[in-house]
Amino acid sequence: MTQVTFHTTMGDIKIEVNHEQAPISAANFVQYAEDGFYNGTLFHRIIPNFVVQGGGLVEGMESKPNRDPIKNEADNGLKNLKGSLSMARTMDPNSATSQFFINLKDNDFLDHTSKDMHGWGYAVFAKIVEGMDVVEKMAKVKTTHRLGHQDVPVDDITIENTTVEKA
Repeated sequence: MTQVTFHTTMGDIKIEVNHEQAPISAANFVQYAEDGFYNGTLFHRIIPNFVVQGGGLVEGMESKPNRDPIKNEADNGLKNLKGSLSMARTMDPNSATSQFFINLKDNDFLDHTSKDMHGWGYAVFAKIVEGMDVVEKMAKVKTTHRLGHQDVPVDDITIENTTVEKA
């Protein structure tokens, strides 16, 4: 079992990664965490009662260079439930890299239903085991539009440091 803790400007969030059901997404996320990639990245998109997204942008809304995209594992049986983490992606189902989102509620419409453009869904790979209160505080911050991005916190919320524990 692997746990990743994000030490953020709003508090700590401890995440349990599911290598068994989401081996590709889990390994991808853990590798980014071990490499220190997430240090200094922002939670750059917050939509109350939906998701908190992060893992790819730094101050000034600049994108960090990331590794190649991974295969979409949304058909792994895991659901987009409150407190779960999923891989963020573009319209291309197999475009996830470093960005992830945390579900603020059960978002079953994001689950896999079929292997086509409308049903691929978003791959769940982890869940929060401590710090959901921190995420819920994030969900209440004031947001704005910034440099072409919507739903951006007015005051940056940053991952300052990342700890990876393997059992």
